[in-house]
Amino acid sequence: MRTHQLVLSWIENELSGGRLALGGRLPAERTLAEQLNVSRTSVREAIRILEAMGVVRAGVGSGPESGTVVIADPTAALGSALRLHVATRHLPVADIVETRVLLESWAVAKASPDAPELADAAALLEGMAAEGLGVGDFLALDVRFHLALADAAGNAVVSAMMGSLREAIQGYAAELTSGLPDWEATASRLRAEHEAILAAIRNNDGGLAAKLVAAHIEGYYKEAGLAS
Repeated sequence: MRTHQLVLSWIENELSGGRLALGGRLPAERTLAEQLNVSRTSVREAIRILEAMGVVRAGVGSGPESGTVVIADPTAALGSALRLHVATRHLPVADIVETRVLLESWAVAKASPDAPELADAAALLEGMAAEGLGVGDFLALDVRFHLALADAAGNAVVSAMMGSLREAIQGYAAELTSGLPDWEATASRLRAEHEAILAAIRNNDGGLAAKLVAAHIEGYYKEAGLAS
């Protein structure tokens, strides 16, 4: 086992055992190196890996923001990994879209009609109807709307995966949008579909919401030319 992996293993055990928790700080670099009998270079390498994974935030200097703090940001790490694999064409965009359909259909079917995230989704819908809203701003609100629906299901893993999938294809979706023949008509249709999905969830009709969101996602990508 490479020495930085010893550091990663120690940190994993500390987290699993509850001796490290969200907001907690890792021991100082020198202290951890001496404790594990590894080099400070190995400690730094392990921390860089954990930072890329969204598990810690490494601060510098002194004060309340210094030191390496345990955080939880799996979406950023998963999204970055997916984007890289999409770029290598190892993971086809069509497959990612299909996976998104599966996850989001499940999420809206399970979403509670009383979930507070639905109020956020409704507010985002109002924002999408603003006069003069640019395409980029519309798509940003669209991402937040769909993530709010996923969060309403109350499953942290599904929420993280949904966020990662959306992040992985967000740039691709923007490129597809630029090629649509009539963006205003598309935006109007998307808003109407959003409203129908939200209404189905609030009416406690998860089955209908699942069908609507699948048709909504697949319809957009078919219109944009991703699927036939």
